[in-house]
Amino acid sequence: MNLVRILRWIIGVALLLFQIGAIVYARFVPSRYFCWAPFDMQTDYRIEASVNGEKLNAAQIRQRYRRPEKGTDNRSVQHVIDIIEQAEQRYHPTDRTEVTMKYRINGKAEQVWHYARP
Repeated sequence: MNLVRILRWIIGVALLLFQIGAIVYARFVPSRYFCWAPFDMQTDYRIEASVNGEKLNAAQIRQRYRRPEKGTDNRSVQHVIDIIEQAEQRYHPTDRTEVTMKYRINGKAEQVWHYARP
């Protein structure tokens, strides 16, 4: 009986320490997967994409990336970047693709991210 109680205590403390470590880790990386660290960023973005020389319209962008052409994400901008890169690499590996995403984090200066695969 005493051993079970000690084992439960050790598992509980280990889980808590793991969660604290994940939060600390998440504060120093661009994406915050697998962690309940607070989402303290609001990213407004606009995606422009062309595939094989043809510019995609808003409906095509939504279908390709499962994200609207213009939108807001309350997570790190890295999440939107990861979605675009994964869609291109996993589902469209043979397409010649150019993607430009203009974004603002928390209303600050506009930044630009660019993805190109010739």
